[in-house]
Amino acid sequence: MTRFLLGAPVALLALASCAGASSPHASAPAPKAPAEVVRVVAMPEPARPTRKEMVRRILPHNVRLQIAEGDNVRRTASGVVVGSERSEDGVVAWVVTNAHAVVMEDLKAPELRVLVDRRGDVETHVGQVVARGKVPEMDLALIRVPGLGLPAVELAEEAELEPGEDVVVAASPFGRALSLSGGMLSQVEWDRESRRPKLVKTDAPIGYGASGGGIFSLETGRLLAIVEGYRTAQVDFEVQQENFSFDVPMPGETFAAPSTKVRQFLKAQGFGRLLERSLPGEGGVAHAAGR
Repeated sequence: MTRFLLGAPVALLALASCAGASSPHASAPAPKAPAEVVRVVAMPEPARPTRKEMVRRILPHNVRLQIAEGDNVRRTASGVVVGSERSEDGVVAWVVTNAHAVVMEDLKAPELRVLVDRRGDVETHVGQVVARGKVPEMDLALIRVPGLGLPAVELAEEAELEPGEDVVVAASPFGRALSLSGGMLSQVEWDRESRRPKLVKTDAPIGYGASGGGIFSLETGRLLAIVEGYRTAQVDFEVQQENFSFDVPMPGETFAAPSTKVRQFLKAQGFGRLLERSLPGEGGVAHAAGR
């Protein structure tokens, strides 16, 4: 009986290979060049600014407003610097706030004050309303402030206006020094005709006097919107047979004019130049509000 060994052919090939290698007429194999070692070095990603660092970048764009008559403060509001320019007469800042916050027709001798808080000291300037939209469709106003040298904010793009965006609101509720509250964009309403954002909401808590305050992205530091107001719920209660009531802001119902509307307002009022980016090396003062 003939048996076939599965390993026999391999052994024969191995012997033939060895025999060929030992032949005196066989040429020696050429030496191989050493393989080139390629090292891939992963570049570390730049560290993202902390929450505190981002807030420090955001704060210098904000001011608080007072409408005074003599020594009496009649109204308070907030504002955001959207432009800063240098001229022969000095620096001029341009502040956006709400149109309803700068109504002064009912006062005899009103003065619009723009205040900047600097660690206990208050820097006061006098502003002038140069443009005002129609409420409620365009509840925005632009104030010219000579002598105010704050940097201009950068306006967010429409793509950044998405629910869930982490935000910080900078405003001066009840006319006091600038304060912050945190939250997120809770809603974005889109115009059916233009397909552009017409209103945003945030769940960040605010108080009276926060109108005109800025809603900023904590990721980029850009201005997402200008606070217009908030919806409230009335709470009634009784104490010793006397009825009392007060309004409570509804969570998620602080509504604001998006950056898209701010751009539209500035262009329509003839201040589109404030949307141009500043050139480097112009004295450190920004001349722009966005892209």
